[in-house]
Amino acid sequence: MHSIYSRINNVSAMLSTCLMVLLGAISLSSFLFTSTPPPGTLAVTNVKVFPGNARRYANKYQDFAFVNFNLTADLKPLFNWNTKQLFIYVSAEYENRQGTKNEVVIFDRIVQNKEDAYIDIAGRNKYVFRDVSASFEDSTPAHYSLKYNVMPYVGILTYGEAARTVDPVPFPESQDLS
Repeated sequence: MHSIYSRINNVSAMLSTCLMVLLGAISLSSFLFTSTPPPGTLAVTNVKVFPGNARRYANKYQDFAFVNFNLTADLKPLFNWNTKQLFIYVSAEYENRQGTKNEVVIFDRIVQNKEDAYIDIAGRNKYVFRDVSASFEDSTPAHYSLKYNVMPYVGILTYGEAARTVDPVPFPESQDLS
């Protein structure tokens, strides 16, 4: 009595329902069995501020900050059977003289394997670190933190913080290059 199209429709509806229930169970299980945030250390060794010429404006000078840091973190506990990759980044949080709170990403990395999840870096900022107000003068000292984003195969993204500087790091006076 049923046509071939009706039977194909019933079978495909059953398969898609089973697939959605399976994906939901995977998502829920990986969300419920998340591990504790991994411990790490982040130490800022040196901050220098130099004046520079902003590219878009020929006559506008801005201060550029260069941050040297030491970073150690073991992110292996974040990897499980549903982890596709980790996105880790170092951010600086400070308040400028206008009272605007800023969070600037100065370094990032993508970790795709559990074997590469032990991070030991002595480096400096990867991206340009400058303030919109053109100067770091009268800015509050910055807190630096290592944050991560777990990207699963199935489910929601998980965010967290693995390390943070103990004390805020002040911005020094701008130095001339000459």
